[in-house]
Amino acid sequence: MKRKSGQNPEITKNWKPATLAIRGGTARTEYGETSEALFLSSGYCYDRAEDAAARFAGEQQGMTYSRLQNPTVEMLEQRIALLEGAEACRATATGMAAMTAALLCQLSAGDHVVAAKAAFGSCRWLVDTLLPKFGIATTTIDGSDVAAWEAAAQPNTKVFFFETPANPTMDVVDIAAVCAIARARGITTVVDNAFASPALQRPMEFGADVVAYSATKMMDGQGRVLAGAICGSRDWIDNVLLPFHRNTGPTLSAFNAWVVLKGLETLDLRIRRQSENALKVAQFLETRLPKVLYPGLESHPQHALAMQQMDAAGPIFSLYVGGGRAEAHGLLNALELVDISNNIGDSRSLMTHPASTTHFGMAEEARLEVGITEDMLRLNVGLEDPDDVIADFDQALKTIGR
Repeated sequence: MKRKSGQNPEITKNWKPATLAIRGGTARTEYGETSEALFLSSGYCYDRAEDAAARFAGEQQGMTYSRLQNPTVEMLEQRIALLEGAEACRATATGMAAMTAALLCQLSAGDHVVAAKAAFGSCRWLVDTLLPKFGIATTTIDGSDVAAWEAAAQPNTKVFFFETPANPTMDVVDIAAVCAIARARGITTVVDNAFASPALQRPMEFGADVVAYSATKMMDGQGRVLAGAICGSRDWIDNVLLPFHRNTGPTLSAFNAWVVLKGLETLDLRIRRQSENALKVAQFLETRLPKVLYPGLESHPQHALAMQQMDAAGPIFSLYVGGGRAEAHGLLNALELVDISNNIGDSRSLMTHPASTTHFGMAEEARLEVGITEDMLRLNVGLEDPDDVIADFDQALKTIGR
């Protein structure tokens, strides 16, 4: 493949994010294709046996095996790193593969992790169940309480792990303050940025060491494929993450990487329009329901902080119907346009009941502790006309007497 402007740091350093999302990392073959080439190959050939030996020894540039490198996946990794402002990136098969690898690659028995209580259900499972099975101690705290991070840190604390905004409670963590505490103690911060994407929030600008993604969400953004990504310094990616990634194999397929590359081309346009739509829908629902949690609303307790860290508040928020699961399910069942689905980041409006879906695996006590009650619903506002989404909620709310 020819080295083109999309891989030339002297050129890309002057590009704005919208340009990077379309052209960053692009390398063309001798055919001069405009769209990124899709390389469906598990292995690669060598002109000489000495070339194979040199590549495996790290003495020669080139591909060896698609569990380690693939030209299409490499373009995606470079593009995400450029968008994030990171030195390097490794793509993974799923978002949870990214979260798991980002933690396990740097932890050993006897280490300690501090994590925010409010998080995606599977991330809480990593912290509450998986890490302790390997002798890694964990402490969960209120991530929005800066003092709690410092109080929870121990001499053997190796990682601070949090998501902001959090799924589904929309808690906002002060990234700069928490990362400053971590850095002063030699602790690595791992930030799950899936709800915002680098188009709206770049945690490394606030001091984060590692940023992990479910690229399934906003980056693909159209409900097509699964993918994940981990961003960090070149040293951390190559010397901490890569040995784990190479030998455990949470590899992203070339086809899925190609689809996400196509999704990134419209990420900025989609997420900003969806943020506008979400704010309009949230403002309507706030007049009809007991509580709406959306960082873009002035009523959100951390609205000011969210707007300092984010370019816009994103397409996702949570709401409380009141009355319990029956009313929440009743509202879901009455919707005609909005789909019932546990996915987020899609161009379609989707809604789910976290207590019985995404956070079903959490103990009831833990769910209630962070505010995931039976009457909570999580909404992903899509690219439909927001007035149509509002009309759908209006008729559905009337169906349940609201």
